[in-house]
Amino acid sequence: MTARTPAPAADWIDRYPHDRALRRRAEVGFWAFVLAVQVVFNTVVTWIDLRGAGRLLTVWEPLWWEVSSALVVAALIPAVIAFERRFVLRRGTLRRHLPWHVLATVAYCTVHLGGMLALRHAGYAALGQNYQPAGWWAQWGYEYLKDVRSYALTVSALVAYRFLLLRLQGEARVLDAPEPPAVQPAMQPANTPTDAPTAPLDPQPQPLPAPTAPSAPPPRPERFLVRKLRREFLIAAQDIAWLQAEANYVGLHVHGHDYLLRSTLTDFLTQLDPARFVRVHRSYAVNLDAIAEIEPLDSGDARLRMKDGSTVPCSRRYRSALTGSAGIG
Repeated sequence: MTARTPAPAADWIDRYPHDRALRRRAEVGFWAFVLAVQVVFNTVVTWIDLRGAGRLLTVWEPLWWEVSSALVVAALIPAVIAFERRFVLRRGTLRRHLPWHVLATVAYCTVHLGGMLALRHAGYAALGQNYQPAGWWAQWGYEYLKDVRSYALTVSALVAYRFLLLRLQGEARVLDAPEPPAVQPAMQPANTPTDAPTAPLDPQPQPLPAPTAPSAPPPRPERFLVRKLRREFLIAAQDIAWLQAEANYVGLHVHGHDYLLRSTLTDFLTQLDPARFVRVHRSYAVNLDAIAEIEPLDSGDARLRMKDGSTVPCSRRYRSALTGSAGIG
């Protein structure tokens, strides 16, 4: 039996941004590792400090203090992730969103302290002992200083991770439209004196100019530029199989890969051909040419099976528009 050869590092890096299951395992593993290291480190430090102060405790007490704290923090991390997605911190939104994060630290500390104390009381009661913490407000003030740091580090990790994921995944943008040709000023004949008298005005009224036709809509982009790490390449609009709204971005699904473009789904669909791209969900739109099968569901919704093997949800609100656009009765 031959040993299985691991995938090259480059293949793993290319696959990571698009493999949601792999990303989920890596993200959960990262936070579990960070919290486990924090529990071990803080337990040792607390034990040393208590022994130095002459307080003799059993080994499990400082360990349970840190474990209870880490369990509540682990439960709060998904809420912090969702909140940070709603109030994204970047250069253009920092002044508007930072106050919301300051308020969030108050709620974070309150929930953390309340859950931590509840777990500690339950742990002591299970061993037939009584947990006697300090007063609520005294302990809240002490914990708040630590929780602000914990919250800030968590948000910083999320911002750094999103930046790294964006570089690995690839960021798309619409190619710049060509600049219109500059209008050259009319040249005055050389033999015409500049101080020549002007012709008298015609007293007869001039006919009104004919109404001009409405300006044509701007051309739809046919290609998009994708930057991925240090590489740049083009993708054709017709190769987009489906699109998904992702916070302040739109995910373009092309040949099994997802590329992010900074826009809302509603705004970006106005730049695509409405005869080809149709919205099928509040957060999804599809290329009609990329649909392999429409699978109705008992709820009235539908599931779209794409030609590349992926599936896209279709809500009942958009299902009639989809079947009408696709010519399906």
